[in-house]
Amino acid sequence: MDISRLTTESRNEHSSKLDTLTPEQFVDVMNNEDQKVAQFIKEENHAIAQLITQVIKGLNNGGRLIYMGAGTSGRLGVLDAAECVPTFGVTPDVVVGLIAGGPSAMTVAVEGAEDDESLGEQDLRDLNINEHDTVIGIAASGRTPYVIGGLRYAQSINVPTGCVTCNKASEVGKHADYPVQVDVGPEVLTGSTRLKAGTAQKLILNMISTGAMVGIGKVYENLMIDVKPTNKKLKQRAVNMIQEVLQTTDEDSEKLFKQSDEQVKVAIVMGMHGISKEEALERLKQAKGFVRNT
Repeated sequence: MDISRLTTESRNEHSSKLDTLTPEQFVDVMNNEDQKVAQFIKEENHAIAQLITQVIKGLNNGGRLIYMGAGTSGRLGVLDAAECVPTFGVTPDVVVGLIAGGPSAMTVAVEGAEDDESLGEQDLRDLNINEHDTVIGIAASGRTPYVIGGLRYAQSINVPTGCVTCNKASEVGKHADYPVQVDVGPEVLTGSTRLKAGTAQKLILNMISTGAMVGIGKVYENLMIDVKPTNKKLKQRAVNMIQEVLQTTDEDSEKLFKQSDEQVKVAIVMGMHGISKEEALERLKQAKGFVRNT
């Protein structure tokens, strides 16, 4: 493929004199371009929602959300996966991020890794993917061989696939059951897809992971009730959430927090219904984790 034909490789007429701008002028140009990203994403809202629905279905059946990408795209997937553990209290194997070249590629480029289709397939084979998993390929260009190889393999064994790309009608999109393809236009710095394309990908991944976690009961109202309170800030946030939902005192919220073994969701159900930790856990089990259904 001639990459010069890709939107992400085109030159941006609004930044053609980038090297002549003052820092203030430069910031204005870049900010103006960045403001367009959310509107471009809005055009793909339906496609994003369809992909989220599939991820929820898979997670409810014991499957995983698996991101795969190279370079910036891969790093964004790994970042989103890592954040799901403390934010939603899932184990690290529930949302997985794969990057071409392995963990070392998070900080240093691994030459040639993104150009190897077989590497994408092998990384998924190593995870023993199955029909309950959802594999999402992330590729700004929409042509990354590592991602194509992975998605092609996943489809060959009937594993649902999605993608997040920044070029329409992309090659990656052809191998995705649920393609999300957002054209954000040319970059301020030609071809530097860590900029607008990376911003778009991050926003979309935020939607996918957060929407999926809402869909499996990890959120009550707009509170992250399955947060893992691993530091002082998070412990205070946890107590504040209990107090906010139950409209109780600091002292009572702290007491419930401790009685629940620092499980916000359990503490809330205990306080809502005036029941023990064991009873709250049973109610949550019956409600499949949804506080609202207890």
